[in-house]
Amino acid sequence: MKQLLDKISSYNLFNYLFPGILFAVLSKETTTYSFIQENLIVGVFVYYFIGLVISRFGSLLIEPFLKKLSILKFTDYNEFISASKKDSKIELLSEVNNMYRTLTSLFALLLILKLYELIESKFPVLKEWNVYILLALLLVMFLLSYRKQTNYITERINSNR
Repeated sequence: MKQLLDKISSYNLFNYLFPGILFAVLSKETTTYSFIQENLIVGVFVYYFIGLVISRFGSLLIEPFLKKLSILKFTDYNEFISASKKDSKIELLSEVNNMYRTLTSLFALLLILKLYELIESKFPVLKEWNVYILLALLLVMFLLSYRKQTNYITERINSNR
């Protein structure tokens, strides 16, 4: 277990594992849903996955929403790559920036989970469909994440030509 934890980068720790654990704890306190795992090893993987989902939600929905509201303004990705080569601190600042986005996503998803719980209480038939609704949402989210990551890779390749 220690070897596994040693291999987790600070990015993975603060953008996936920490938010995943926090979401599990806070959702247990604020809703009837519990994601707490008794088995520590299983827990690490479950919390990491929850954190990954929270992070992707932020990347795909929170970030574009804040851009549309003009709360965020990004520079061109090629300029980011070029500046990162000159100033190594930009990578750290970007990591911290992503952590804030992930925490914003965490609290938004907690509110959405609570709202879903209230809707579910009015429409009990949803309880039978919970797993399928979740699977469909995760499928769409990871397909969109795959597309976004592919675009980043393509941009990086093009900037290095």
